[in-house]
Amino acid sequence: MHQTGNRTRQSRRLRADMTGAEARLWAMLRNRQFEGLKFRRQTPVAGAIADFLCAELKLIIELDGGVHALREAADAARDARLAAAGFTVIRFGNESFLRNPNDLLNAIRAHAERIRKHPPHPSGSA
Repeated sequence: MHQTGNRTRQSRRLRADMTGAEARLWAMLRNRQFEGLKFRRQTPVAGAIADFLCAELKLIIELDGGVHALREAADAARDARLAAAGFTVIRFGNESFLRNPNDLLNAIRAHAERIRKHPPHPSGSA
């Protein structure tokens, strides 16, 4: 999908203004430190901006602040669009992640294991 210049500028701004939870997760994921997986942060994908994206696993990690409690319907619609594009979205609240980061890391690890055992069919079907 073509990315607009505005979306690119917004991604750059979001990378510069990470939340504390995002900065902590990025410190764990960057430079293939976690399970050798390549993650990108605040990156345009399928018409949205993903907090963290692992293209190899078609996995998007979203860390949500309190405002997302007011945006549940919009987040669900966004997640459905990303799922239709073949991505899996894992959402965690900032506070939940900060209290126990291993819950999120274990969820990423479990998803990676599922994908590695049963890789998607090259045609996207089957």
